[in-house]
Amino acid sequence: MKVVMHVALGGQLAMREQLAAVANNVANITTPGFRAEGSRFAALVSRQQPVPVSFVSGGESYIDTRPGALKQTGNPLDVAVRGNAWLALQGPGDAIIYTRDGRLRMLPTGELVSAATGWPVLDVGGAPITLKPGGGPPRIAADGMITQGENQIGAIGLFRIDENARLTRHGTSGVIPDREPEPVVDFRDAGIVQGFVETSNVNGALEMAHLIRITSSLRQLSTALDESERTMLDAIRTLGGSGGGA
Repeated sequence: MKVVMHVALGGQLAMREQLAAVANNVANITTPGFRAEGSRFAALVSRQQPVPVSFVSGGESYIDTRPGALKQTGNPLDVAVRGNAWLALQGPGDAIIYTRDGRLRMLPTGELVSAATGWPVLDVGGAPITLKPGGGPPRIAADGMITQGENQIGAIGLFRIDENARLTRHGTSGVIPDREPEPVVDFRDAGIVQGFVETSNVNGALEMAHLIRITSSLRQLSTALDESERTMLDAIRTLGGSGGGA
């Protein structure tokens, strides 16, 4: 009986982790560059009982790095990243935040920053990029090179994150990897598309299916806990009644 309660409670905790991830995904289904979050769970086998019992681990969240669709905006300061690459932003302190949210804007002083966070956009060497406020509309090539008029101003840096790196979410669409990303130097499979933004990679239909499955599982686990508690109380009453009559 106690085993049933422990298994059910472990399952509830795992389902709540999944529910939180699904809720965050649905909330950001229209956020440019957002990467969906998922949870991995493992079965832990306890051999303390006469019969081995499987419990569900607390769960490990991960960020789905599959690309979203590209949406044309016509804004010359909107850029979408194609292929396995990320933009780099100078975040708070010395933190470098990597993102696929390419909505950019130019400050009155010329600094190129993220429209979502206001953080400076970095070149391949990790330096902020400054445009000429009166230099005309920028043209951004596939390799990130920015041109105003006949002048090359600088190049937006693209960085490749190791597919085995663990990503920590920073803000809404930013990530911090546990391994140093490498600058992209070969633009055959990666690059920038000007006048587009990348949409969220959240699959709305799939998330709703997950929500229904998780909600159903939570109800079943709650029912199992209620039944186990009733059985335990009945046993206590029975034993209590037997002891009183002795």
